Amino acid sequence: MKALKRNDRLDVQYIKTDAELDCSKLKGNTDVILLWENSPFGMPSELNGIKDLEIPVISRVTDPSRAKASKILNEKWDIDYYFNFFSESFFHDLYPKDFKYKTIFYGVERSLFENLKPFNDRIKKRILNSGNIGNDKFISKIINDVRNPKWNTYRCKVLRTKCSKLDYVDYTRTLEHNFVSDDYPLLLEKYQAVIAADTYSPIQKYWEMPAAGCLTFMEMTEKNHGKHIGFKDNETSIFINEKNYEEKFHEYLSDVENKKWEEIANNGKNFAIKNFNNDLGADHLADLMQELI
Repeated sequence: MKALKRNDRLDVQYIKTDAELDCSKLKGNTDVILLWENSPFGMPSELNGIKDLEIPVISRVTDPSRAKASKILNEKWDIDYYFNFFSESFFHDLYPKDFKYKTIFYGVERSLFENLKPFNDRIKKRILNSGNIGNDKFISKIINDVRNPKWNTYRCKVLRTKCSKLDYVDYTRTLEHNFVSDDYPLLLEKYQAVIAADTYSPIQKYWEMPAAGCLTFMEMTEKNHGKHIGFKDNETSIFINEKNYEEKFHEYLSDVENKKWEEIANNGKNFAIKNFNNDLGADHLADLMQELI
């Protein structure tokens, strides 16, 4: 939101809404409508009159777990274009092929990643694993698979859940520490090595972690559509999967003084800050807006 305001190409007005929004007041003074996301989560229940405006509507894509219920809003809200950091192939696995989509990376607010602790002053013999994990108890997995076969937390975070059980891994849930939201880099700066793992698609952690100067072990598989984010194994991160993750961790932990780890971390930091910063994302979003008006 700050980066959009900073962009010289955009004149942004944020509209605070209640349960319903009368969109008719946007007519005549708005070129593009940008929606927070294409779901009821964080959105008004009704955008009254939005289809009558003949103004392009762009929407951020909601969490994949809400995609099925969100498809019906495409026509209701007259959405012209979608964007997020997912690959196009992943988006169209979830949505109809005629839904227009553009991959736009964002998430690194540069000021939050400056002046963090140097790599060599961080914890070396432990690896940080943060975020939600699934319940891997037998009965819980059966119940969750019946309720939601694909999008329950365990199925979405299989490797992350497994990593949390390792005795050399420090695990913390997303909201069970003092470093939430803008303070997250202050947690990351404590560790040399961290884990970014998601079963179906890379998420924002994949670039927040290296941007904080961490050696980032990234789950990267055909299943999780990860190649499009551009990181390179042993150059800007370390790729892991369910077969090799312990081997990769042990390689690091058995030789923590090796200079190559800092080199990979520094390369990853430079790559993440250059390609995933919010100002670049805002500019690419401005490009999309210009195409539609």
